[in-house]
Amino acid sequence: MAALHLGFLLVFLILQHIPRGFLVTVQTENGKVEVEEFGETVLSCKYQVEKDPNPRVEWKKIRNRDVSFVYYEGKIVGGFQGRAVMEGASIRIKKAMLLDSGEYRCEVSARQDSRPLGEATVSLTVLVPPDVPSCGIPSSVLTGTVVELTCRDRQGTPPSLYRWYKNGIALPNTPAQDPLFANSSYTLNSSSGTLQFNTVSKGDAGQYQCEASNGVGEPQRCAAKFMQIDDMNVSGIVAAVVVVSLVVSMCGLGVFFAHRQGYFNRGHGRSFWIPQYEDIVQISNQNLKTVETNGSSEYCTAPQDYSQDFKHTQSFML
Repeated sequence: MAALHLGFLLVFLILQHIPRGFLVTVQTENGKVEVEEFGETVLSCKYQVEKDPNPRVEWKKIRNRDVSFVYYEGKIVGGFQGRAVMEGASIRIKKAMLLDSGEYRCEVSARQDSRPLGEATVSLTVLVPPDVPSCGIPSSVLTGTVVELTCRDRQGTPPSLYRWYKNGIALPNTPAQDPLFANSSYTLNSSSGTLQFNTVSKGDAGQYQCEASNGVGEPQRCAAKFMQIDDMNVSGIVAAVVVVSLVVSMCGLGVFFAHRQGYFNRGHGRSFWIPQYEDIVQISNQNLKTVETNGSSEYCTAPQDYSQDFKHTQSFML
């Protein structure tokens, strides 16, 4: 029995070493390619086939799930025309653009092979140096308040890291690391570019400037700007609060007394006496009465024809 198992093992090993034709295989020399903008680079692709003498080679670009041809039916197509050439199955890009960043796939099709399709993937990243960052630096702030300075570069690839300067000296990430800034209380975020003073003090006044860098090209700085720290005018704030309170109180008292005098009651009015006329006419929202001046206390209902009976009357209820 042991001899039989040994025989099967020998047959298996012999079969494994029998020469066979190559299946189609595709590979690349560099799966992750980085190149500076407007620079030159190669997306490599090499293949071996089993027996098909004329395999078909295609290059495709995949970006945000969109697939487009780069090399198709023996020629460069799309946006690479005029700035890319084929070198065997590889593509040489002579002038890389930012939009070229993405994933590329080299596909080799050999229909006569037992495995007719092979592919290799190359990732391309186009590096862009930072632009002059946009900085937000207030010109004047009050002591004891929370103040945030901002710095942002929207062009650099990869994203920039940020460093802040005060009077030409780089701020340490932690104030306690440097005796010059031991009395400051701030938080510095080198990724987002923010510099936040938790409680700004007079000693934080100075010329501030931000620098953006990403390892591509030269670092860029925004223009320096002076940030002034002013003392908070507590007495002025208290005086303003007192004045506003007095004004509100006086307005409230005025409304109260006006209500007591009946100015806000509907249906009530006031009569105005004009000496050269014998009668006083009182007009309200509800009735119209004439008061005689001959000493009589009788009241009569006003007639409906106002244009005749009160044509020359000068005393009206408003």
